[in-house]
Amino acid sequence: MFNRAAIVESGVALALCVSLGATAGARVKKRPAPKPRNPPAAKLECGDLVGFQVLLDRQGFSTGQIDGKPGANFSHALSALQAAKKLPASAQPDCATWKALGGDGSEPTITTYTIAAGDLKGPFEKLPKRLEDQAKLPALGYQSPMELIAERYHAAPGLIVQLNPGLNFVAGRQIKVPAVTPFDPDAKPARDVAAGDVTIQVSREESALRATRADGTLVFYAPVSSGSVHDPLPPGDFKVLGVGWRPVFHYNPDLFWDAKPADEKAKIPAGPNNPVGVVWISLSLEHYGIHGTPEPGNVGHTESHGCVRLTNWDAARVASLVKPGTAVLFR
Repeated sequence: MFNRAAIVESGVALALCVSLGATAGARVKKRPAPKPRNPPAAKLECGDLVGFQVLLDRQGFSTGQIDGKPGANFSHALSALQAAKKLPASAQPDCATWKALGGDGSEPTITTYTIAAGDLKGPFEKLPKRLEDQAKLPALGYQSPMELIAERYHAAPGLIVQLNPGLNFVAGRQIKVPAVTPFDPDAKPARDVAAGDVTIQVSREESALRATRADGTLVFYAPVSSGSVHDPLPPGDFKVLGVGWRPVFHYNPDLFWDAKPADEKAKIPAGPNNPVGVVWISLSLEHYGIHGTPEPGNVGHTESHGCVRLTNWDAARVASLVKPGTAVLFR
């Protein structure tokens, strides 16, 4: 494992761990996405895949990006929900699960959103690949209105296109989006007092994070990317030290096994496209943390430099559930 060094930002220790491929010139090493157990048929008896993903998201069982497709993240979230509802954990999108999710049509799973002028204001810039070049930017914001809208509604850009054929972004236009709680990258998550004290457990085998109360109630479930062959996630029991919102990332190529000889140290500005996303949860395991990502579509399918990576909206949700002293278990 590479020699990590912590950087302190606003009182929070920020480790140097990002998605493989985020370092300058590095190649993304993707894990083959496991095939879902007994893949669902093209036509479901009850509901549809987008509907299942939206309803799972609403109940705190995230599938990562909502894309309307079967896959390991979807199957694992479905199985977790079924177990929590005391249904057969088949990982199948069946009628009993649809009913347990509240899929009776009383609340639509797709809603409309009117594009606002502020959604188009930007500035939208295509981010350079080299972190040294990213450091020259004032912030790492969204690269397009599509990226902004898709992340706001926890969706894959491809799903937004599918729901809105011939889409062009014009202020005042109504578009279809998943009916979930919108994510705001500028809104610092408040402590969720209704959650009570929880324990966070991260499973490498399942590539998932669970937040559980002392009585065993599962409060939140989400897919993660955690560690790699070079930087495996170390098993053990740890605690949350603090939460940093919109962290600055300090890149030191001397600490990355896949850095290029020409790479230089860089201070990467905050924003949803920062290498650790919009939130950093520091842990008592020195220089490790739980954080967001600029690449939500890769969560659960790619490796990271040791830490625990979620979509930005899921990382913000975890941040709202924890506090200094919250137990974190790596298994």
